[in-house]
Amino acid sequence: MTKIPNASATGFTWTKSSFSGATNDCVEAALTAAPGALPVRDSKTPAGPAVVFGDTPWGDFVNAVKRGDLV
Repeated sequence: MTKIPNASATGFTWTKSSFSGATNDCVEAALTAAPGALPVRDSKTPAGPAVVFGDTPWGDFVNAVKRGDLV
């Protein structure tokens, strides 16, 4: 897994989850960063780190959340 130390320095366009509340306690993703890669960061700390997921690991994570496997 790749980590970006300062996600705000990337120049990516970040998209906040549609489930984010008024308190901004959600994640943002750089949907068009690179083919096969999805950088994800905490919306509360945009200058903090981002974790870059590949297509398969991100899909596995999303499916686990949908199934309720993660708490």
